Amino acid sequence: MLKIGFLLPPGFQIMGLAAASAFELANTTAREHLYGIGFYSAHGGAVVNSFGASVETQPLARRRLDTLLVCGLIAPAPTDSLTLNRLRAASRLARRTASVCTGTFLLGEAGLIDGRHVTTHWLYARALQQQFPAARVDADRIFINDGPVWTSAGMSTGIDLALGLIEADYGSELAAAVAKKLVVYHRRAGGQSQHSALLELGARSDRIQRVLEYARNHLNSALTVQELAGVANLSPRQFSRAFTTETGQSPAKAIEHLRLEAARLMIEQSRHTIEEIATETGFIDTERMRRAFLRAYGQPPQALRRIARMA
Repeated sequence: MLKIGFLLPPGFQIMGLAAASAFELANTTAREHLYGIGFYSAHGGAVVNSFGASVETQPLARRRLDTLLVCGLIAPAPTDSLTLNRLRAASRLARRTASVCTGTFLLGEAGLIDGRHVTTHWLYARALQQQFPAARVDADRIFINDGPVWTSAGMSTGIDLALGLIEADYGSELAAAVAKKLVVYHRRAGGQSQHSALLELGARSDRIQRVLEYARNHLNSALTVQELAGVANLSPRQFSRAFTTETGQSPAKAIEHLRLEAARLMIEQSRHTIEEIATETGFIDTERMRRAFLRAYGQPPQALRRIARMA
């Protein structure tokens, strides 16, 4: 049996405990006690969460856990020294340490993310990078596994992280079955964006928004800078400058994100062949689409289709 210990700092956000349901259902699905779950804090006793309810905990001192999972707060705040000391000690004894949402800040305060590739809620990703410059923060990932350290984005993505842990422990078949019982997508790959592509781009002006809508409706065409500049009624140079200023991305990168999002939806929800999807979304050929998927999601299109069909 693998023991999962949830570290609950004072004021923890209660949604962080949703991940416990994934481990519970892994047990019932396998009809075997694969996981044990415990709630811990620096002192033990009742810990009040952000909603004002309390959860009874055990003291974390000298606990040997398979996985230490740190719950986050609604907004990052400094952690007391005793909690950090207990966290460091427990992490050294655990096989792996994970965090939900802003729990990554606690890992950072404990010195556990230096040199690591990590994520947190997009709203606080910049602050995380500024506070812990030795970490490599990715603001647009659902969850990240870097060696023994796992981190997730918003509170609900703790479930995605838990499914990832289950898959790492017992395989994709069990993780898919658990996801199905939870009535969640199985499973949002760690590389999946925290936002839709259009929401992420967040154009401010009507002309750039018009360009993005045009691009989304014409993905099977070349969508050159000259073509998009014509939609915006700007010269190519003016358009490229305005587009990058408003969206933070070059036109080429933004179009690739739109193509990826459309292709992924078709792969997961349609019966089109990979070749047809590549053509329909403007990747021209399957090899170019495969390379784009590997860069963005860490998996080729065929693997994502298999995962979707297992759900």
